[in-house]
Amino acid sequence: MGYVAVTGGEQAIATSLDLIERKRVAGELALDVDTILSCLPELVQQVESEGSLWAPEVAATAVKQACGSVEEAVFLMRAYRSTLERLYTSRVIDTDEMRVDRRISAAFKDIEGGQILGATRDYSHRLIEFELADETQASVRDRARELAERLAGTAVPATPDALARVPRVLTYLRSIDMVRDWPVDDTEPVDITKTPLSFPAPRSVILQALSRGLTQAVIAIGYAAIRGFGLSHPTVGELRRGSVAVEIDAPGAVADAPAEDAYYLGSIPVTEVESLIVADEVDEQGEHRSALDVGYGLVVGTDESKAIAMSVLDHSLRADDVRFPTQDQEFVLYHIDGVEATGFISHLKLPHYVTFQSKLDSALRSVAEKGGEADA
Repeated sequence: MGYVAVTGGEQAIATSLDLIERKRVAGELALDVDTILSCLPELVQQVESEGSLWAPEVAATAVKQACGSVEEAVFLMRAYRSTLERLYTSRVIDTDEMRVDRRISAAFKDIEGGQILGATRDYSHRLIEFELADETQASVRDRARELAERLAGTAVPATPDALARVPRVLTYLRSIDMVRDWPVDDTEPVDITKTPLSFPAPRSVILQALSRGLTQAVIAIGYAAIRGFGLSHPTVGELRRGSVAVEIDAPGAVADAPAEDAYYLGSIPVTEVESLIVADEVDEQGEHRSALDVGYGLVVGTDESKAIAMSVLDHSLRADDVRFPTQDQEFVLYHIDGVEATGFISHLKLPHYVTFQSKLDSALRSVAEKGGEADA
């Protein structure tokens, strides 16, 4: 009987997989990877960010295989990532060298280097453009040409490097002694893809976990920390979005080899946020004064909401006096991991016959014992 049950289960599983594949091809329309990359770039970037792997074509293929399910696509990316050999460790990326295409401050109207609005939906009306339903390839080409001509007349940097090394708002605040000082920590970062989470976690672990966390979970818990279940209500000192170079040292290079000797592999898009939170501190004379704490967020891709929420939680998780769940490292870091959360919730659908039968037997015995006591 056991063999028959297993065989039946295997057949059902094989048929189930055929059904899910039939669902993908039922419309008899081929969606090529280039179309996904071109038309759904932010979806692809989210899968890459949460999957901890920057590989646009692979991420787009995962989106296609998962029929648009982000959680499934991220699971596929993490699984693929685990098979890859690590050949090199990149040089430390200095985000001061970011080539920005968007840079704003909610704290100051005028900042050194100027505000760069860039591409953003912040000022759109959020109304569905139903005419897009009838869009054709020809109309897309015409629209692209029209926008290229319109934008050609906008101001551009005088030199190719004008948007590189844009000065930071934080530099000004430090110059007027308004930002709390923190000791420099050059401890070797812990790689959370190789080391299980343990608590208390160093900041390198906190930042990695937040950066690759489930986007909506990071935003939701960050919102909770602001709304009253935490003490981190920020002002965005600076948000910058752009690309940073990834470089590796030449084989056999000595430690601290000059940057010009490194190999340039390419660049990746990132969004960086430095949030400012008012804090109370005691100076050397024992007097209280207001200062600014900084919360830091850095995500791969262009998800600004996630980067801001990350900066809130970075600050929240450094609290000495844990009073809210949003300040508890285990609560936040375990529950924002999309693969961890999805995997556990999904496993509840799988057979639990033995454990449930044990619980049911225990409950029935309890009922029977209470019935016997009543009869007595």
